Amino acid sequence: MSTLTFRKAQRTDLETIVTLLASDPLGQAREDASTPLQAAYVSAFEAIDADPNQLLVVVADAGQVIGTLQLTFLPNISRLGAWRAQIEAVRIDPNCRSAGIGREMFLWAFAQARARGCQLIQLTCDHTRKEAQRFYEGLGFEASHIGYKKAL
Repeated sequence: MSTLTFRKAQRTDLETIVTLLASDPLGQAREDASTPLQAAYVSAFEAIDADPNQLLVVVADAGQVIGTLQLTFLPNISRLGAWRAQIEAVRIDPNCRSAGIGREMFLWAFAQARARGCQLIQLTCDHTRKEAQRFYEGLGFEASHIGYKKAL
């Protein structure tokens, strides 16, 4: 691993991001990395890109995108009006896993959240991703809540 760079994703990164999202069994079941990309991906990218409380990030090694994550900054009334950050859609190129890149991505995300004044950072993790859960717990996350989702 050489020096990692973190930057806001650009439209030209979108195909790589979708490919990363589809690079594991869960992603393969819910993403479509065929080209041209479905218009819904482009619309979602444009909405994220235009929202100052959303940050879609790519991580590059020697100029090649090898990872992605999305940070959402959420204002809250609870906790005395504290802001929180939500991390979603974390993926690393399968050929680059187990090299410490995930840890670097999260340390970078923690710094971004602190810089935005967030007092809490949270994420969700599919219950089948036991290895990811161990990774998050190693970073200091606690499984403090039960999450629910409902398809609409």
